[in-house]
Amino acid sequence: MGKDNLIFLENIEWFDDTGKELVHRIPEKGSGEIKFGAQLTVRSSQAAVFFYQGKAIEAYGPGRHTLKTANIPILTKIISIPWALESPLRAEIYFVNMKVFTNLKWGTRDPVAFKDSELGLIRLRAFGIFNLQVVQPVLFINSLVGTQGMFTTAEIEEYLNLVIVSRFNDFMGNKIDTILSLPSTYDDLSEGLAMRCEKDFSHFGLRMTHLYVNAITPPKEVQEAIDDRSRMGVFDDMNKLMKMKAAMAMEKASESEGTSGSGMGMGMGLMMPAMFARYFADDSSSSTAASVQGDSMCHECKNPIPPAAKFCPFCGHQQLVFMQCESCGKNLAPNAKFCSRCGTPVLEKKAKGIICPKCRTPNLSKSQFCIQCGEKI
Repeated sequence: MGKDNLIFLENIEWFDDTGKELVHRIPEKGSGEIKFGAQLTVRSSQAAVFFYQGKAIEAYGPGRHTLKTANIPILTKIISIPWALESPLRAEIYFVNMKVFTNLKWGTRDPVAFKDSELGLIRLRAFGIFNLQVVQPVLFINSLVGTQGMFTTAEIEEYLNLVIVSRFNDFMGNKIDTILSLPSTYDDLSEGLAMRCEKDFSHFGLRMTHLYVNAITPPKEVQEAIDDRSRMGVFDDMNKLMKMKAAMAMEKASESEGTSGSGMGMGMGLMMPAMFARYFADDSSSSTAASVQGDSMCHECKNPIPPAAKFCPFCGHQQLVFMQCESCGKNLAPNAKFCSRCGTPVLEKKAKGIICPKCRTPNLSKSQFCIQCGEKI
């Protein structure tokens, strides 16, 4: 690429060979002496953020761009003699992969507590997948990537999984009374959980394009209780359920070796048609599927805008986000010290997690239900 040479100008570009890199910095090791007139080539699925003298200067979209610095070939090296021929005018390019990263896994590492209206306090495991896309490259670099040379999906997947599980626990506590009605609500759960996580992801310049719930499973003993309950629904009363249990026991006994097992099998063969002829009926099931697709829109007035717009044509709101207010989510100017909407200091530390008053387990900020004991915080 012609980086950090004495005479020639740089021609900077990047290709993702792994398919998993969110961000890649050039030069890969440290910073560089990108010269005046260097050429930057950005592909359609990329964005490039130019850092000069430690600050984000501009974000470039697809196309070829000319970079402007104070590093002049040969002359800069002569002037940099006091710094061991290292120019103090450092510059880097961060390439951001803007494609949709699919099939990222989320799930509960440990079972989360859930207060069921019919079964009491139980612990649930949940699993699924989600798709991720970077929508604000400068905010993403400033808030998550920092000065790392490479940043992959594996480095962010664990944290995002924690966010999804915490919001899933809150959503279940507010929307679902009992897990007996879960199979018919998977689509609604997926859509509602994705909307619940939208604000958490937007703080880092990310967007969850889709989220799917693959399974929500209770412990084995709870599954057995649900199975017994469903069997009871097939019969009119407990007497008929006990007859079925007895028939199942007879079947197992007939499978045993010996003359008694053979006799039991013959007797059961004569009894079974009469026992079950009246007790079974047909049932049916249905399923639905839905998908959510987000469009480019202004974060302030919610009107649709062109993908490459830097300002909203309707309200003038800045679309290239350098920082966001931790309190109200307002987009901040690069050197702002206070939020223009709520007045919160920019350097204010992020809110700490909430400690459950009952079991003292730490939860994410703004959580409503504890992931350990299921009590409302």
